[in-house]
Amino acid sequence: MIQRLFVIDPRESCLILGPRLTGKSSLLQKALSEHKVWKIDLLHLKTRNKYSKNPELFRDDAIYQIKVEKIKIIYIDEIQKMPDLLDEVHSLLEEYRIKVFISGSSPRKLKRGHANLLGGRVPIKYLMPFTVSELKDQFNLDEALMFGLLPGIYLNERAFKKSQLITYVDTYLKEEILAEGIVRNLDPFSRFLEVAALYSAQTLNMANISRESATPIKTVQNYFQILEDTLIAYKLLAWDKTAKKQLALAPKFYFFDTGIVNTLMGRLDAVLDPLQKGHLFEQFVINEFRAHINYKQSMKKIFFWKTKADTEVDLIICGQQKIEVAIEIKYKNKLSSKDYAGLISISEDHPKIKCYMLYLGDSVYKKNENGFVTMNYADFLKNIMNKII
Repeated sequence: MIQRLFVIDPRESCLILGPRLTGKSSLLQKALSEHKVWKIDLLHLKTRNKYSKNPELFRDDAIYQIKVEKIKIIYIDEIQKMPDLLDEVHSLLEEYRIKVFISGSSPRKLKRGHANLLGGRVPIKYLMPFTVSELKDQFNLDEALMFGLLPGIYLNERAFKKSQLITYVDTYLKEEILAEGIVRNLDPFSRFLEVAALYSAQTLNMANISRESATPIKTVQNYFQILEDTLIAYKLLAWDKTAKKQLALAPKFYFFDTGIVNTLMGRLDAVLDPLQKGHLFEQFVINEFRAHINYKQSMKKIFFWKTKADTEVDLIICGQQKIEVAIEIKYKNKLSSKDYAGLISISEDHPKIKCYMLYLGDSVYKKNENGFVTMNYADFLKNIMNKII
C-alpha cells in the first residue's frame, strides 16, 4: 500500500477534488474505515434518480441516519453528478454537528451553481497523481514519462496500463464530458485534444491550435477552459511583476499526467525522441512541484520566465511577488554551456535568487562560476524541493 502525502483527518470535513483514478475514493474509505459513515455514491444511476427527482428526500434520509442510526459522518462520492445536493448538505451542517466528506472529479458544475461551496465551512483540497516521494523505490522514470503516475494505472503491467489509459481517454475525457453536456459535439473536441497534447509543455498559440484542429478560435479557448475546469490540464503563467501583464503574456499549457499526453498522441508503443522526452520530463517535474505545493498548503507560486529574445527558464518559485528560485529542467545526462543560457539571463536581472539545473546525471553540489547548483533531478526532488516551497 502506497502511503500518500495527502492527509485526511476524519475530524475535519473536506471537499476533495481531483481527476478520475487519482485515488480519492480509496483514500476516503481508508481514512473513514473505523467510523460510522453514511455513504452516497452518485455514480450509481439508481441513487441519482432517487435524489434528482426529489432532493429533499436526501435531507430526510440524512436526518434519519443522524438521529436514528447515530452516524457522525456523511460521505458523498462524485458530487459533480448532483451538485444540487450541496444546498442540502449546507443546511445539515448548519443544524447538526456532523462531518461531511465530499469527493468529485470536476469543480466546473460546483462552481457554477454553488459559488459559496458550503459557505466556506468545508475546505477544498486537491488530489493529484503519485509523486516520487510517495512511490519511493517503486518509481521508474521511463515508466512515469510513458504511462504517467495515475494511482489506478501506474502499478500495473504495461499491457494493462496501455489499455487503461486508452479507456480513460475514450470514456472519460471524451464520452463522459460529452454526456455531461460540457461539449455538444465529440468530433471537434477529440481533434482538439490530439492537437492540444502536441502542444503540451509549450507556449500556447491559440491561432495555431485553431488552425491545426480545424476549430474556431473561440471554441478552442472554451475547450482549454473545459480542460482546466475538469482538472485535466492547467496553464503556467509567464512571470511579470504585475498581475495584469502575467495574464496578458502567453502561458504554457500542461496536462496533469504524462500518460494522458502519450495516449492522446497515440504513442504508447512508440520510441520517443529526445525532444518528446524533454517535454514530458519538464511536465513531470512541474507536476511534482504542483503536488507538493498543494499538499503542503504553501503560499509559494510557480511561473515560467521568458525574455523578449525568447530565452526561457522552465520554472521559477515566487513568494510575496518576488522571484526566489529559478529552475532549469533538462532531459540530458551531459550538459553544455548553452543549457545554462536561461539561468545566466535571469540571474543577471535577479542576482540574489538561487538557481538550479536539474538533469539526469550526477549531482554537483558545488556551485559553478555563475553560482548555479547542478543536480540530479531525483536528488533535488528528494532533498531540496520541500525546502524551497
